[in-house]
Amino acid sequence: MKREIIQTSDGSTTIHLPDWDECYHSKHGAIQEAKHVFIKNGLSLFKVKAISILEIGFGTGLNAFITFLEAQKINQNIDYVGVEAYPVSAEEVVKLNYVQELNAEDFKHNFQLMHDSNWEEKTAIAPHFSLIKRKQFFDTIRDEEAFDLIYFDAFGFRVQPELWSTEIFRKMYVALKPNGVLVTYAAKGVVKRSMLEVGFIVEKLEGPPGKREMLRATKKA
Repeated sequence: MKREIIQTSDGSTTIHLPDWDECYHSKHGAIQEAKHVFIKNGLSLFKVKAISILEIGFGTGLNAFITFLEAQKINQNIDYVGVEAYPVSAEEVVKLNYVQELNAEDFKHNFQLMHDSNWEEKTAIAPHFSLIKRKQFFDTIRDEEAFDLIYFDAFGFRVQPELWSTEIFRKMYVALKPNGVLVTYAAKGVVKRSMLEVGFIVEKLEGPPGKREMLRATKKA
């Protein structure tokens, strides 16, 4: 499927799939969306010294890189697992401007290492941040009570509704530790109902720029 790099409204880039008219990140601002959905309404809830994160849709590495930068500020230890069925190419990574847009030139090497690291192997991106990239389809995830936080950043329901099914969210529920949290940019009623069906406590929150609402789901203790 054809992919192209485009600039979003906040100046940061994303990958666009013309055949689906779908982007890896919001056209209204890739960095703004990542910070609002996954950092403000996800990572910021965890002030503990060490947490584990699962990202559904590693994609461009933007969410992982911003999480790395946030952890750097407070020396938070993070074990990060990114699941991706169709990795981006090295040529595409070069065209992404996240390092510049985040004023993170000192950490350019860390961003590149996220993409250069071997799949299925744990890599120390920095002393406090480890990454395992897993090349797999979401329906094959089998983790049990392994993660404090899930970033659910799959392609939208419009183009891949099967990724937002009750079966997938049941896997997410099982993968979370008690009191674990899942955050996503999505807010569709059908998505919320699937979350509720598997046992999540679900909140509708203010969405990122260009989107009215988003969802946060918590696993009962």
